[in-house]
Amino acid sequence: MELELKNISVTLSKKEILKSINLRVEDGEFISLLGASGCGKSTLLKTIAGIIKQREGSILLGGKALDKVPPHKRRTVIVFQDFRLFPHMTVAENISFPLKMLGLHKDKCRERAVELLKKVKLEGFKDRHVDEISGGQKQRVVLARALAAEPVVLLLDEPFSSLDINLRKDMRELVLDLQKEYKITTILVTHDKEEALTMSDRIAFMHNGEILQYDTPENIFKNPVNTIVADYFAEGTYISGEIKGNRFISRFFNVDINRDDGKYKCLIRPSALKVNKAEDGKFQVVAKIYQGDNYLLKINKINSSLKLESILNEPLDIKEGDKVSIELDKDKLIFIPE
Repeated sequence: MELELKNISVTLSKKEILKSINLRVEDGEFISLLGASGCGKSTLLKTIAGIIKQREGSILLGGKALDKVPPHKRRTVIVFQDFRLFPHMTVAENISFPLKMLGLHKDKCRERAVELLKKVKLEGFKDRHVDEISGGQKQRVVLARALAAEPVVLLLDEPFSSLDINLRKDMRELVLDLQKEYKITTILVTHDKEEALTMSDRIAFMHNGEILQYDTPENIFKNPVNTIVADYFAEGTYISGEIKGNRFISRFFNVDINRDDGKYKCLIRPSALKVNKAEDGKFQVVAKIYQGDNYLLKINKINSSLKLESILNEPLDIKEGDKVSIELDKDKLIFIPE
């Protein structure tokens, strides 16, 4: 079901946390709220759920206002990172708890719980207690309990942050599979850029209580609206210059680019730079850092303040102190209007 936020503002303890947020999530869409800690992501999620009351604005679900609808009647279910399971209940009892609150018969509740345990790949766990299962298994139980409530909007508040890297990967895949199967409109809060890029249909990048950019993962990575968004995904070196007649001109390099005339900052990420060993090169390698799948080269321009970085995918015969020449992949350069 389509969810729309119109001019949502939230003030807590006399501090403005959210500033006139506008956001539309299409039916069955998976979006991420991405940004650094304290930018307002979780507050926005709790506001959608009705846990926090907005000062201004309106929340629409399927075109109907939720502003006066209590949290338990909104058909939005929120999953927190700290599980919030009932320790005195079995796994099946935890999952079927929302159904019990709806007045379903005990046998129907248990039957549904068993079905959902299969969906989250925990067959045979129905009679175990919470303290008898691992953190990753608890997260699966939490997800099953959320699905038991048959939400039309699923809200995920950094649900994978307490899991190790392998479990996080498994849970991401499971969540995506279930989200597609049930076609649930889903909003994920995360500060993990990889998580947002790989899971989302669209990403809402938040900063200081505002959404700076709302776009597809590919477009937000390749066409950030400002340096705050750009640096969150991949840092690099900024070169100031000007575009005139589809040509970027700067003190360090010029390149043809199809953009409107004006002053720009060109961001050179490591992936946009290719390095070649050259005795007469104007650059010098000052560090070569092994990163597992590749090497990071730190490069300085000789007799200049310009510092660049490059990714070396193969252990070529380049070492610290070598002189090198560089090539720019203009398709990977980022141009941000100043």
